[in-house]
Formats: sequence, C-alpha cells, structure tokens
Amino acid sequence: MPLLDFAAIAKQLPDSWKSTRLGQVGPARIKVLRMDEQAYEEETHDYNEGLFVVSGHLQLSIDNQEIRVNAGQMYLVQAGTAHSVLAGSHGTLVIIDV
Repeated sequence: MPLLDFAAIAKQLPDSWKSTRLGQVGPARIKVLRMDEQAYEEETHDYNEGLFVVSGHLQLSIDNQEIRVNAGQMYLVQAGTAHSVLAGSHGTLVIIDV
C-alpha cells in the first residue's frame, strides 16, 4: 500500500480511538485512527510518539496543561510522559511511534 489516504482509511475504521497499523519506516510504526469527540484516558509509553493531526483537532492534557494540536500540526510526546485526550477532539490522527 504505497499511497496512503489517511482520512479515507480512518473513515472506514469500525471504531473510533482504535488505531490500525499501516506500515513501518525503519523502526517507526505508522498508525491511523478516527477521533470522535470523546475523551481518551491517560496513558504513558516507554517510546516516543508523534501525534499528527490530518483533519480536525486534538486536545491533549500533559502535566495539567491543555495543548491544542490543529490539522497539519504534530505534537511529539517523549517516552515516559503521561498524556490524555480531552473531550472535543475529532478528525483523523496519524500516530508515529518507535
């Protein structure tokens, strides 16, 4: 699958907030998911994570600070950093993690 239409793939996913892995570039995994306005619980990973918003926007909570990530922007979450998604986030999100 050399050409990826992230929005079209996300639209076809049966459940929001459930990512599907599209491929890998070197050690980095590329995943896509559909955001649906619902909050997503806090999580922490032992790897870095890039959160790239294709459409809509993502509202993150990190260290009691709200961060809005708009379409065309990416937020880089460092390994070990607790983060959650606030209600109102919607659209298509691409996740790149190592």
